Amino acid sequence: MYVAENRYDVVVVGAGLVGAAFAVRLASMPACAKLRIAVVEGRAFVPPAGDGFDPRVVALTEASRTLLDMLDVWRSVQVKRLCPYDKMEVWDADGTGRIEFDAAEVRAPCLGHIVENSVLLSALLSRLETFGNIDLLCPAVVASVENLPVGGVRLGLQGGEFLLSELVVAADGAQSRVREMAGLQMREWDYGHRAIVTTVTTERGHEFTARQRFMSSGPLAFLPLQTDSGDSHCCSLVWSQQDEQAERLMALDDGEFCRALELASEGCLGKIQAVDKRFSFPLRQRHAVDYVKPGLALVGDAAHTIHPLAGQGVNLGFQDIVALAEEIEQALEKGLSPGNELVLGRYQRRRKPDNLGMMVVMEGFKRLFEEDTLPVRLLRNVGMSQMNAVTPLKNRIIRQAMGL
Repeated sequence: MYVAENRYDVVVVGAGLVGAAFAVRLASMPACAKLRIAVVEGRAFVPPAGDGFDPRVVALTEASRTLLDMLDVWRSVQVKRLCPYDKMEVWDADGTGRIEFDAAEVRAPCLGHIVENSVLLSALLSRLETFGNIDLLCPAVVASVENLPVGGVRLGLQGGEFLLSELVVAADGAQSRVREMAGLQMREWDYGHRAIVTTVTTERGHEFTARQRFMSSGPLAFLPLQTDSGDSHCCSLVWSQQDEQAERLMALDDGEFCRALELASEGCLGKIQAVDKRFSFPLRQRHAVDYVKPGLALVGDAAHTIHPLAGQGVNLGFQDIVALAEEIEQALEKGLSPGNELVLGRYQRRRKPDNLGMMVVMEGFKRLFEEDTLPVRLLRNVGMSQMNAVTPLKNRIIRQAMGL
């Protein structure tokens, strides 16, 4: 026997960036105002320690910024901390190929914004708490997923409580337990690389420019950060390296690591004056064979993960939630359940081709720059130089990267 308080129209598992944004998006739509929504998160939220930068950042596209503005979240992010970037420089370590992108060329104020994960999540959770029809269950761990014969899904939580819902949205990340328990299959492979992430202080200011150097061993990116006082000498570092090389770099002391980074970056920002604590995580590409089954949908990293070289992971997740929320809204206007199989099928058809397309492009870039043979290197450098000279083509790439 289940009490009424345990019955919901939609249960979102995972209160990270994508899960929290989905709950806010759904609750803010007029047609969904009467939905009872639960957000289940397994880990207690711990405020970041100290005044330093969060080593985890996201490069938000203009499309993502527009979504967050629509959700009345962007203003809170602006008040806290972010860094716009209006230029991007990409170059080949094994040659002279170089492309430079400038927001002014497409008459935009910037190409995107670098925002710390903790800053964005805090703003989303604060907004989530303003909705009376959303219950945040945290910490609460999902222990079982069961489709009911009469329709809907029953979630069992550790501790013995059950939740009944017409739709469960799995936003619990790349290692999604809900996806696994629901039996949705994945295609995945290991890149053989690890990403080293940290914050560095540089001799020269970043000039609000994102920089990325492609090497055969993996890409190196400097993403601009800005302190509360406006200092522009800090960057978020994302350095993808082959497993053995990554382990070697992680074992270096701070001084040795800074010197290695200066060499790898060709001193593009002068000396690396300081480095924060470093973190390393393996890179794998994953894509769900199916995003949906009756009463259940995957979004964000639970459905797909790609190489971080273009910073598109969270942006793709935000596009997922926009599509799913729109399909649910249309379903409710027609008197259908949010977990209706036809409704979820439309969501999958909208998002799967776009996500697969982005994954193919990123995989192609990765393989292209890993190739070290002379003919490929020459072709790569000539191609980059020619593309840099063709302004209409370059501007089209800029707009697509901005999600416009």
